[in-house]
Amino acid sequence: MTDWVDLGVRLALVLAAFLVVPLLVGQVEHKAMAHMQGRVGPMYAGAFHGWAQLVADGVKFVQKEDVVPAAADRTVFKIAPAVALLPYLVALLVIPVGPGLVGQDLGVGLFFVLAVMGVGVIGSLMGGWSSANKFSLLGGIRVAAQLMAYELPFVLAAASVAMAAGTLSLTGIVQAWEPWWLLWQGIAAVVFFVAGLAEVQRPPFDMPVADAEIVFGPYTEYGGLRFALFILAEYAGIVVLSALTTVLFLGGWHGPWEDQLGWLWTLLKVLAVSFVVIWVRVAYPRLREDQLQRFAWQGLVPLALLQLAITAVGVVAW
Repeated sequence: MTDWVDLGVRLALVLAAFLVVPLLVGQVEHKAMAHMQGRVGPMYAGAFHGWAQLVADGVKFVQKEDVVPAAADRTVFKIAPAVALLPYLVALLVIPVGPGLVGQDLGVGLFFVLAVMGVGVIGSLMGGWSSANKFSLLGGIRVAAQLMAYELPFVLAAASVAMAAGTLSLTGIVQAWEPWWLLWQGIAAVVFFVAGLAEVQRPPFDMPVADAEIVFGPYTEYGGLRFALFILAEYAGIVVLSALTTVLFLGGWHGPWEDQLGWLWTLLKVLAVSFVVIWVRVAYPRLREDQLQRFAWQGLVPLALLQLAITAVGVVAW
């Protein structure tokens, strides 16, 4: 009985983090982008610098009418936002936050997270295909092409870390981590982070939702609460990508007084990586579709294979 209660508490904490941390990242993006661009950003929703802007946006979305296009595939159209969002909640269940602080510690946790993150991208493809809109369909096709191109370097970079640590357990990877991994697995870290940006369709890899070209891509026909779920999925994707980067390359909970404050170090590292994601959006323009494919196949994939070879030689030598 005690084990079930403990599991319930951990799952409740994961759910709370899933609902709070993406909103925090979204608010940071509003304000950070504003200051980087020489403006103030949200100021009126909330007593302090518009802190409640995303909450106000959520209330607005809930009040909007739920419209389904007449020619749309209604079933697929309606479930697509949930398919896009829920995999990130499932992924957070196996990402360790501190020593012994994890929703469910799986021996194949890394494989599990990579698998469910791929399912999240399918939600965008479903929304684009089912909307009966040419812009949405084009955005969905771009999602599929982007997934095929960047899933390979994403997985190869993660495999390099698993090979170095000798385990697929995320907790085991954190326990095996050493500071010099930043040099040994440096190529993998860059490849993983860049490919992860493309996985969650963040700028400069946001071709599926290029508003200057295809309105809003797969989400063009969505409004109200379903559109809000897609937005929440984007921020949840940032959190999961940042948490994975923290666990694989930045040592997770390692830091001063890690036995007591390990969860705090993990949170601070996740927020720092999330800020880098926001900074990249402001600093770099969107790539063209041909540039995106060339960058993946001619740039990231060879680098990931090179890192795998270096890791293999290092593991055998030691």
